Amino acid sequence: MIRPRLVAGNWKMHTVPESASKLAAEIIQHKSEFGPVEVALFPPFTSLAAVREIVGKSKIRLGGQNMHFESEGAFTGEVSGTMLKASGCSMVILGHSERRLYFGETDQLINLKLEKALEGELIPIFCLGEKLPERQNGKTFEVLERQLAAGLGGLRFDEKQLVIAYEPVWAIGTGVNATPEQAAEAHRFLREKLSTLVGPPVAEKLRILYGGSVNAGVAGALFAEEEIDGALVGGASLKAAEFVEIVKKAK
Repeated sequence: MIRPRLVAGNWKMHTVPESASKLAAEIIQHKSEFGPVEVALFPPFTSLAAVREIVGKSKIRLGGQNMHFESEGAFTGEVSGTMLKASGCSMVILGHSERRLYFGETDQLINLKLEKALEGELIPIFCLGEKLPERQNGKTFEVLERQLAAGLGGLRFDEKQLVIAYEPVWAIGTGVNATPEQAAEAHRFLREKLSTLVGPPVAEKLRILYGGSVNAGVAGALFAEEEIDGALVGGASLKAAEFVEIVKKAK
């Protein structure tokens, strides 16, 4: 089944409003070349307003890199889904491996955030993936099944309300990619488990992206795999020409 492709650029803790505006402008000038591929940009919170001005009413989506599980409250330094919506966001990245690793986010916390995002009509890109020792010890599928079941437990959604990103932790920011075959195998496993959790009709249509040192050189081979519905791009999304090339290869 052909699912609409999505390429998302996670800018992480890079850019200030001026440089974010410049990067977004360099990307959006190629929008006519993107064809049916959906594109989403995830700048830092402080650059959301600047990027919103650039993407305007184009089809390019704007998203937040994280959010709290409450709409408001005494949570110094946090950003809510309500705030993201008011800033022009329609998507949010949740469960990213860096949030799990550096900030101690658990499957249970991510579940609360996913619930709040869905409630607030933000489309979450729900990230999951195994660490290197887990892959080496043959526990990849065990980890993926646990993260998927715990993250989505008790939630109701359809294929348009959620995106999943498989990001093997050992391939993030390392320059090492999962092979297209490894990525496709993990995607197939996730889709099978999704069939059990949410039913075959939703599982078949729900998009699963690959994330982990994606660049223009490997994008073509990854997208040639039927199970890979797009990419969550990190470092390469900070280079307009390379990000545009990745989007074009997703066509």
